[in-house]
Amino acid sequence: MAQKRERKLAVGAISARPTLTGNHHAVATGHYLASLAAMRVLDRGGNAIDAGVTASMALAVLQCDMVSFAGVAPTLIYLKEEGRVVSLAGLGYWPAATDVAKLISAGNGKHVPEGLLRTVIPAAPGTHIEALRRWGTITFEEAATPAMELARDGFAVFPLLASNLEYVYEQNARWPDNHKVFNAPGDRALRHNEVIRQTDLAKSIGGMIEAERHARGDRDRKLRAARDFFYDGPIADAIEKYHVENGGFMRRSDLAAWEVPVEDSLRVDYRGYEVHSCDAWCQGIVLLESLKILDGYDLRAIGHNSPDYVHTVAGALNLAFADREAYVSDPKFVQVPSATMLSEAYAVLQRARIDPAHAFPKMPDPGPVGEFARAGSPGPKDPVTSSPAQMSMDTIYGCTVDRHGNAYSATLSDPQYDTPIIPGTGLAISGRGCQSRLEPGHAAEVKPGKRPRLTPNPSLAFRDGELFMAFGTPGGDVQSQGMLQVFLNVVEFGMTMQQAVEAPRFASYNFPNSFAPHEYRPGRLGLETDLSPEVFEAMRSRGHDVETWPRWSAVTAAVCAIMRHESGQLHAGADPRREGYALAW
Repeated sequence: MAQKRERKLAVGAISARPTLTGNHHAVATGHYLASLAAMRVLDRGGNAIDAGVTASMALAVLQCDMVSFAGVAPTLIYLKEEGRVVSLAGLGYWPAATDVAKLISAGNGKHVPEGLLRTVIPAAPGTHIEALRRWGTITFEEAATPAMELARDGFAVFPLLASNLEYVYEQNARWPDNHKVFNAPGDRALRHNEVIRQTDLAKSIGGMIEAERHARGDRDRKLRAARDFFYDGPIADAIEKYHVENGGFMRRSDLAAWEVPVEDSLRVDYRGYEVHSCDAWCQGIVLLESLKILDGYDLRAIGHNSPDYVHTVAGALNLAFADREAYVSDPKFVQVPSATMLSEAYAVLQRARIDPAHAFPKMPDPGPVGEFARAGSPGPKDPVTSSPAQMSMDTIYGCTVDRHGNAYSATLSDPQYDTPIIPGTGLAISGRGCQSRLEPGHAAEVKPGKRPRLTPNPSLAFRDGELFMAFGTPGGDVQSQGMLQVFLNVVEFGMTMQQAVEAPRFASYNFPNSFAPHEYRPGRLGLETDLSPEVFEAMRSRGHDVETWPRWSAVTAAVCAIMRHESGQLHAGADPRREGYALAW
């Protein structure tokens, strides 16, 4: 008689959700409906760019409290046949008529105020259309129809959206169209499982679709017609009218002149992995600099999420964020020392500043970069607080990889509770000006034509010249921190993709928050409760100001990622901390 063998669960299967695997294509986004929309495109033969743009537009409708269809869309695309990464700088700039004195007055000299005055050029629609035009295969109508249908027909309010809408109820009630979309009759926020409809937004998307349908000429001309409906047609007219009537800065000429820059990415080598981010108009350089600093440590020997590991990674992040505060800004206006910040020699200098026994009790001084040196201490108007850190109300992420090996990675953003929806359009125009500063001489100082310093920062990684990972997350200042930990979980500790995104995380707040009013929490380090008691004790003893978060806290970001496994299969994971979902075939 055969002896009965004990059945053992494979180590790689230990995660709350499985890692989704497929031979052909994969999707991971911040909401399951957007992931389904992207998969439909891939199943029909569309490429990663087609599917990614489809998901991005759907995500802007689904996470409508944190993301505007007329918001930002920094995007990285890997073109397998050409062997190159391109970056679409999906971030608009301050309008030509921006009056800094008016901003200072309205913001009481402290920070860019909420409302119409924080509006910058909306970059997302043009970015999506340019990606389709250059590298996609489908029409705007095919890509935008899922978003239009979700806006027109509605969808069930999910738990995170319900919580957020309750939290910002009073802000949304300030403007009639925001109130109409996000609040229910009876003066209350929409609740979980109630249906949210965005009928005006559906009409705006539908107008862009109709413009494409009726345009004459080739595919480029038709896509341009959809773009012009927004930037040089009825939507632009509505935006200008509202700004003129309400003292805003935006004009149709600003919108018509804007085109998305297509540029090279920033990149660093980390132990044979090449990691890419958008240029220094966004904070992706924080991820890259942190990796260069950590390259000098044997992280595997230190041990995953051990006290020394948490302290060391937090130290590297502190140094990178200090450099962000001092140096990072729109490269068209500020000479950002990116090459120095990502160099091996600079990493050696930065590494030496991490004391293994003591935390940085306040934000460290920026690193020594010679003629680029600027003050990096918090500004006099940045309020110091001991209050608990709040979840950043700002962003959602999506990535796709197709059967050809192309990849798309984009982080969509811009809340709709802090600036008015333009009547009749369903669009809150990018309020990203909230990340600019009013202090003269600050790297992120407001200037007409200048871009704010952006938090959203999608990423791509490569190994041996081949695509290895597409990854990103929402989370404001925690984005680069969550992405760093997930990447290290995979490459240093051999976790499956889903294990990597579920593992306990931590985050530093030892710098001014990117969002107005730029609160500063000296020495703050947030720890998820699943980290060991030894970590909490050691962090306190080393001088960190420890804040405890529950398991899978939405504060610690919500990473989605797709990895090409050594088997050649695509492995996709999505973070249970929010509504993210992955799919693969």
